Amino acid sequence: MHVMQTEDVLWRDWRTQLFRFVVKRVADEATAEDIVHDVLARAYTKHDTLRDGRKFEQWLYQITRNAVIDHYRARRPSEPLPADLVAEDEATPGSARRELARCMQPLIDSLPSHYRDAIVLAEMEGLTQQDMAHRLGLSLSGAKSRVQRARRMLEEKVLACCRIEFDSRGDIVDYESTGGCASDSGSDGCDNC
Repeated sequence: MHVMQTEDVLWRDWRTQLFRFVVKRVADEATAEDIVHDVLARAYTKHDTLRDGRKFEQWLYQITRNAVIDHYRARRPSEPLPADLVAEDEATPGSARRELARCMQPLIDSLPSHYRDAIVLAEMEGLTQQDMAHRLGLSLSGAKSRVQRARRMLEEKVLACCRIEFDSRGDIVDYESTGGCASDSGSDGCDNC
């Protein structure tokens, strides 16, 4: 009984904090209530996917931001998101996705040159695989195969380097260096993070 009471108080406290956060970003209190209710229901059912309980608040606010964004997309697809919502997300110190992106360049650089060229052209320069195939003198199937192999090699390097935590949408919410990503040149890509 005491544990349930504690959980009820915990969820009630989060409800109040999240309501204050959401009501500043939507048109009315009823909409804010609906969004917070959905967020808490989603968080409650998905709380077992959170690996590090210390990241609960960050995880919960990310779910909330996503719910507000979904609200605007569903209701007013041609209206831009409120500036404070976008700016807050971009300005959040320690954004796991941006931090992890900084680690990627040394890992990409450690790929064999033909795989590195393929991943840079396809993922960083945004070339279609057809254009990449033409530029590299490959068949389309050869280009697709090379990009897929490069992605797998890069994924192996990242997973050897870091433990990555995703939210229910597949977005990166946190990562932790495991210190296992020495590149071919001997430098550790995660040392830069």
